[in-house]
Amino acid sequence: MKTSQKFGALSLSLLLLAACGTNTGDRAASGAGIGAGVGAAVGAVTGLSILQGVVLGAAAGGLTGGLTDASTINLGDPIWATDSRDANAAAVSRVQAALSRLGYDPGPVDGVYGPKTEQAIRLYQRNHGLREDGRATASLAQHMEGQLS
Repeated sequence: MKTSQKFGALSLSLLLLAACGTNTGDRAASGAGIGAGVGAAVGAVTGLSILQGVVLGAAAGGLTGGLTDASTINLGDPIWATDSRDANAAAVSRVQAALSRLGYDPGPVDGVYGPKTEQAIRLYQRNHGLREDGRATASLAQHMEGQLS
């Protein structure tokens, strides 16, 4: 593959991946981070230095992320924006339903991660020798559902 083709493919990847987050700030930050990584690769395979590639990639990614919106393409929230209290409502609902069926009291099965759900999760994790972090995750829901089978 020619250098120009590699640059084009990497640039297209940058444009498609600068899509983490639903607000402009998150999208610009994730785009800049992805762009810096892609730019480093571009700098390594072209006549640019790696530093020049990083700077150009970060600028292009940041602009792309900032100028697009979640309706264009959306890869979900960036990793730094996730928190167990903002966990996926579907995973929270699955965990709450399983907790209820297993005799724990997470409160209502409503997909809202609150203190009662966290307390029930921690008790379940403690009782089953799992790492006690109180997080409602799809893998925890799967573990619980396996107990119900």
